Amino acid sequence: MDNRSIIYSSDDSNRVKERMDRTCKNNGGDGSDEAINLIEISAAAMGTVVDAAIKEANGSAPINKKVTVVFVLGGPGSGKGTQCANIVEHFGYTHLSAGDLLRAEIKSGSENGTMIQNMIKEGKIVPSEVTIKLLKRAIEENENDKFLIDGFPRNEENRAAFESVTGIQPEFVLFFDCSEEEMQKRLLGRNQGREDDNIETIRKRFNVYMESSLPVIEYYSAKGKVKKIDAARPIGEVFEAVKAIFTPPKVKQYSSSFRN
Repeated sequence: MDNRSIIYSSDDSNRVKERMDRTCKNNGGDGSDEAINLIEISAAAMGTVVDAAIKEANGSAPINKKVTVVFVLGGPGSGKGTQCANIVEHFGYTHLSAGDLLRAEIKSGSENGTMIQNMIKEGKIVPSEVTIKLLKRAIEENENDKFLIDGFPRNEENRAAFESVTGIQPEFVLFFDCSEEEMQKRLLGRNQGREDDNIETIRKRFNVYMESSLPVIEYYSAKGKVKKIDAARPIGEVFEAVKAIFTPPKVKQYSSSFRN
């Protein structure tokens, strides 16, 4: 990525404002023409960051190894995180979370991390291609060939961009189906001190999930790729249903014969 695309930050925004203020004082007017020019410059600078990231992601080659990818989707409080840990332990998958990868990139202090941090601070949505680039790198750098991608794709744009950039179609989508009432009860009942576990923010999260993620589930359902789990049941029962999906048919047949 061109290093020049990373230099725009909130500090640049402050410098723009200071320059606008000086212009107004020096010209004895409102400095509107200069202000418009500076705003356009700022927008273009931020656009360069995004455009460069997207261009790099779109221009990269598809993942160069054969992998099995399972998307794991479910509403907040559906228990998918707990079940992902069980799948990793019992079936040898690598668990990838888009949110964790973004946070790790920011913490690394890299140029890409700085760009992501600046976008989040300014309330901007990190482009799908930026997130997918991190997922792609994590898959390529890991020796494993089986991956759970947790909480992704969040929307149709994520889905289309992932398939386009990586060249990967998911093996299937593991969908933890749970009623809003049950998920709300779980979130309010857990004692983790999370700021977003209050009734107002929980409902907002539900709304975002319903509007964004369900179309993805419907898309893959039409392709016969959705494995739905009744996530309202106790954890142990849910994992029994999960195991039935991940256990190879030959192993199932052997186990059945052994019991008989």
